Amino acid sequence: MGEGHVGMTSVADPHYLGGLGDWLRYHGDRNRNQEAVIFGEHRFTYGELNRRTNAVANALWYRGIRKGDRVALLLLNSNAFLETFFACAKLGAIAVPLNYRLSPAELHFILSDSGARVLVYHPRFANLVDPIREDTPLEHGIAVAAAGEDIGTDADYEETLQASAQTEPDVLVGQQDPLMMMYTSGTTGKPKGALMSHANPTWIAINSMLGDLAVHRDDTVLTVAPLFHIGGLAIYTLPALYMGTKIVLHAEFNPVETLRTVERERVSILFLLPAMWQALTQVPEIDQYRLDSLRTLLSGGAPCPIPVIEFFQKRGLQFLEGFGMTETCASACVLGDADAVRKNGSVGKPLIHVQMRIVDENDNDVPAGETGELVLRGPTLFLEYWNRPDATEEAFRNGWFHSGDLARQDEEGFYYIVDRKKDMLISGGENVYPTEVEQVLYRHPAIQDVAVIGTPDTRWGEVPMALVVPRPGQSVTLDELQDFCRDKLARFKTPRHLKLLEALPRTATGKILKRELRQQYAEHNA
Repeated sequence: MGEGHVGMTSVADPHYLGGLGDWLRYHGDRNRNQEAVIFGEHRFTYGELNRRTNAVANALWYRGIRKGDRVALLLLNSNAFLETFFACAKLGAIAVPLNYRLSPAELHFILSDSGARVLVYHPRFANLVDPIREDTPLEHGIAVAAAGEDIGTDADYEETLQASAQTEPDVLVGQQDPLMMMYTSGTTGKPKGALMSHANPTWIAINSMLGDLAVHRDDTVLTVAPLFHIGGLAIYTLPALYMGTKIVLHAEFNPVETLRTVERERVSILFLLPAMWQALTQVPEIDQYRLDSLRTLLSGGAPCPIPVIEFFQKRGLQFLEGFGMTETCASACVLGDADAVRKNGSVGKPLIHVQMRIVDENDNDVPAGETGELVLRGPTLFLEYWNRPDATEEAFRNGWFHSGDLARQDEEGFYYIVDRKKDMLISGGENVYPTEVEQVLYRHPAIQDVAVIGTPDTRWGEVPMALVVPRPGQSVTLDELQDFCRDKLARFKTPRHLKLLEALPRTATGKILKRELRQQYAEHNA
């Protein structure tokens, strides 16, 4: 006896525009023999991917998941991640991707806050949920297990698929229905669940059909950035599935394996986080790999060091830098290849269906060249913060989403992200933006990684402090650092203190944990 299939009567509506589940339904019918997903030794066509997704949807329905219910995904990049995500989309359920680098306490908060009833997970992460599982709303577990892995009383993913019908779910799901909930990184406290609709990634996909971000049917997209991160999921992975393009998935990032895959699969589009791009520059044999298939390289998630951008541009590769956030479904603007060199450091101009402004504390536009807060609007913006009407109301003011990012715009209309509001420091009455200082320090030949924070000062209120990770076998002194900055930065922006570290703390999405650094080093005065 199979686990049954979803049955719900659809409502005829001539104006109905379906959700993401229709993408796989369409390609599973029209392009059923086209390769869709390559993961390890497995190669799935669009027909196979759609049938497997239907089986997952029916398995979730059998376990009581209905429209609006939440399903948590504690998974590495894999076909199972995409199958579960699209199964939720077909049911109108809300997918909640979980960062597997979080602690049990942090996962407990998200599972409790979201009210997820089913967890689909890789058994290697069982130690994260086992201590807290009984104290959450979770009712069912489905383990994506290797042969012989202990999964206790939970269901086995592949066995569950084999026992489930592959018929299409018959659930009316529209563009404005909730699709997924991504929890913000929580660098300033408890994470917030950003609730996104089916429309959000649809408009991201439409944006991705135009200009330098364009995804073509004959492209091959390599997804290495984690799918639990909005960038890894929405920037190219979902647009590729919208277009019927082939995707190669890596469970985890390995610089050498990334280069090998680009060469072997003739990858044409690659999105990575800045720390990943930097790791590729450290591969000694990088020029021995055949990378001529690469058409587009995109960095996002955090500011990319300019020397890293230049490294790839000097090799004749189109390197783009984009800007977005969880609340904009990953993408908001991009710096096109035509301007990549002359506008290095800029994040470019807004995508076609995104509007952006820079405003002062009274929401008035600031003149070109001046710094203010970046505000945005458009169909890619999230719906709300889950169970946080206060935070939602604070973020959406006067019809615009207030990002909390400080930015400026030059005379040609190019945007520059200056820093996060909370990271700015004031020294002797002058604003100091750590990102600006960090971009200068990244050019120092002995510096591999760097973060700048403010530290108290009796005369100036606070002054910049550089936390530096030196390159292997090298070191740097404060005098050398200040001498390097002498003709590149104003004196009040030049670091007054230096601390050498082995590594900087980062979130799984590559962002430096400035809050943690401030807590540890802000009182440093020597």
